[in-house]
Amino acid sequence: MTGAHGPTDDPAQLSLSQHEIVQLASVAVSGDGDRGTGIVRRLARKYRTLDPLIAEQFIALLRTSPMRKAETAAPVDVESRLPLVREESTPALDNEPIWDDLTSEAMRQLANEHRRADELLAAGLTATRTALFIGPPGVGKTLSARWIARELGKPLALLDLSSVMSSYLGKTGTNLRHVLDYAKSRDCILFLDELDAIAKRRDDVGEIGELKRLVTVLLQEIDAWPSGGLLIAATNHSNLLDPAVWRRFEMVVDFPRPQERQARAALVGFLSGEEGLGPVIDVLAMAYAGTSYSDIERSTARARRASTLQRTPLEETLASDARMRFAELSPQTRRDLAVRLLASTPMSQRRVADLTGVSRDTLRKHATVSRKDGTPS
Repeated sequence: MTGAHGPTDDPAQLSLSQHEIVQLASVAVSGDGDRGTGIVRRLARKYRTLDPLIAEQFIALLRTSPMRKAETAAPVDVESRLPLVREESTPALDNEPIWDDLTSEAMRQLANEHRRADELLAAGLTATRTALFIGPPGVGKTLSARWIARELGKPLALLDLSSVMSSYLGKTGTNLRHVLDYAKSRDCILFLDELDAIAKRRDDVGEIGELKRLVTVLLQEIDAWPSGGLLIAATNHSNLLDPAVWRRFEMVVDFPRPQERQARAALVGFLSGEEGLGPVIDVLAMAYAGTSYSDIERSTARARRASTLQRTPLEETLASDARMRFAELSPQTRRDLAVRLLASTPMSQRRVADLTGVSRDTLRKHATVSRKDGTPS
C-alpha cells in the first residue's frame, strides 16, 4: 500500500485503500460505540509513524463522531416510581476541597486528562474512564466529585443506592443497568457513592446469590464504560469490596483523614470573615487532626450558633469546643500537644493549661526538659 509520503513498511500489506479504511473506521465508530472507537484508536496509533496523514484522519473521526447515544429519560424504579438517579446540572461547592499533596496531584491529573482529551487522542491514548475514591466518611470524596464536574463543565449524576436496592431483589440488577445506561447516554459524570453496598466480596458467606450476581453486573458495566466518559465510585469501606472490583478501575485515589495542615485550612475556610481567631485555630487544628472535614464543619457551625445565641465571643465558644476535643485525647497525646502549643504560639502557660487540661506544673516541667535537651520549648 502506498501512503501519502511514499510506500509504507507495514509487513501486513493491507489490500484496502486509505479511503476505504477510513470509511470502514467511520462505520465502526458510529455503529458499534466503544468497540468502534477502540478499533479506530488502534489504527491511529499504528499509522502514526507509517502514515501521519491517515493517522490524523482517524484522530479526526474520534473527535467528531458521536460517543453517546440519544439522550433518554431519567430512569425510575418500576414499583415505587421514584427516581433512580439525581442529577446536578451545575454542581455547586459550598467550600473548595482540601487535599494532601498526593490526592491533589491525582485529582488535578484526572481533570487535566479530560480537558486535554484531544492531545491524548492524537497520541493514541484516552482519558481515564473509571476512578475509585477510597477513604473514611467525611473526608471530601463527594465534594471532590462535584469539583471534577465543575472543572469540566459537566453535569454530575449521583446514584441513589437506597432506591436502586429494590425491595424486590430481582429488580436491583435491572435498576442498576438502567442507571448506568442512562449515564452512558449523556455527556455527564456518574458518581456511585457507597460502592461497597453493592460491590461486596463474592466470597462473603453472608450474602445471598442475588447480591453476588449484582457484583457481576457491575463489573460488566464498568468494563464497558465508554471512552470519553467518566465513572467515579466511592467507598468508606474498601476492605469490603470484591477483589475483582479493584482491577476494573483505572485510577484509585486515596482520601486520608486531615492532618494539622489540612485541618487548619478547613477551619480557616469554615470561619472565613471572623477576626482575631489565630491562636484558637492553632489549638483546634491540633485537636481535629485525624478526624474528618465534616466533623470540623459541624463543630464550627455549632460554635457559631452558640456564640450568637449566648451573645459570647466566638473565640470563647471555639475554646469550649477545643477543651472537649482535648478531653477525648489520651494523656500522653494531650501533654505532647500542649507542650507544642506553648512553644509555637504566644499563649501563656495559663491559657494553654486551660484549653488542653494539662496542668501548669506539667507544662513547666516538660518545657524545662525540652530546653535541657536543646529542643525548642
